[in-house]
Amino acid sequence: MAWTAISTRNETLPIVRGGWLDALRFIVAGLIILHHFQMSAPVPLAEGLHPVFERGGFLLTNFFLIDSGYVLMRVYGASVAGGRMSPGDFFLKRYLRVVPAHLIMGLSLVVLVVGGGMLGFAPRAPEWFAWDQFWAQITLTQAYGVPGGYGWNAPSWSISALIGCYLAFPWILRGLIRLGPWTVLALGVGLYLLANQLTWAVFGYPVYQMPMGLGLFRALPLFFLGMCLAWFAQKVWISPRLAGWAGIGAALLLAFVQYFDKHALISLACISTIILAAGATPTPRPSKWVEKAAQVSFSMFITNEVVRIAWFGVANVLIAKYALSSPVQWALWFAGVAAAFVFAWLFHHVIDTPIQNRIRDWLKSRRGRRIEVRQPVVSLEG
Repeated sequence: MAWTAISTRNETLPIVRGGWLDALRFIVAGLIILHHFQMSAPVPLAEGLHPVFERGGFLLTNFFLIDSGYVLMRVYGASVAGGRMSPGDFFLKRYLRVVPAHLIMGLSLVVLVVGGGMLGFAPRAPEWFAWDQFWAQITLTQAYGVPGGYGWNAPSWSISALIGCYLAFPWILRGLIRLGPWTVLALGVGLYLLANQLTWAVFGYPVYQMPMGLGLFRALPLFFLGMCLAWFAQKVWISPRLAGWAGIGAALLLAFVQYFDKHALISLACISTIILAAGATPTPRPSKWVEKAAQVSFSMFITNEVVRIAWFGVANVLIAKYALSSPVQWALWFAGVAAAFVFAWLFHHVIDTPIQNRIRDWLKSRRGRRIEVRQPVVSLEG
């Protein structure tokens, strides 16, 4: 292929809503639901279909963290670097995006567990609802070495870790914008490999297996890699044809290697290539349906574990009481997966969006008041 398939002379594509990146967000959120629900199936999917369903958490979390760094860099990088958005405003905007939904779902679990106990329905695994684990999780401090945070709405550890990444984002950005795109790409890959070697040397396992209590140290190298990929994508034009074939090839290779084992570094390279390809592939006609699906993806992520606990808390009682057959159990399982999607959609439209609209209005008025204070006073007396 001609060298002009990759060039710094051509203008790179801006990312658009309703395009390939939005489609990937929704697909990954849906796969996260399947990963969390697979153990509740009559026969766990990892045993009945493929072990990838068990290690899907590793792949999907990696994708989620890299994609977060990539998208935030491309959406907010220019405004934060140019001073149009302060580091404090950036952090506040991101913090308020994730915390209200987290608090609602965390407190909903408390009502569910306490209410169920009062009615005589104890959790099948009470150790996952220990109160000494609750406080670190509800305050989103479990990824920083604070004791606790296991159980309850366990996937929230990655939100906790991302808050630290939000804090680091403006300072990382300052360093990256001084470097060339190929240097930044090499830096992102090199620092991840270095972090991986350090965790092997110090803890005896790779960076992607860091426990929840050290979640920031798992998330930050991946988030940083996503930022580096975005800086590269903004400076280096990639032929749409090359991007498309690279994305398809990376997806096929990712599926192929998972048939044999986790292959962490190969999988990471495939995920990074898929994200780069999605950002470099044009979207002639953005889809409103894809855009809406992507907007629901955060609600899918933050609510699915609560839906799983509630749904199968009831389903398991019915199965035990009425000795339901295997086909009925599978029907209940599929209905539970569908319920997770429906609940996320309702949560997004009825609860999360109105809250975020109010927050957005408050942030705008806050910024407007600050601008007014900074304006010089003009005297009318000459």
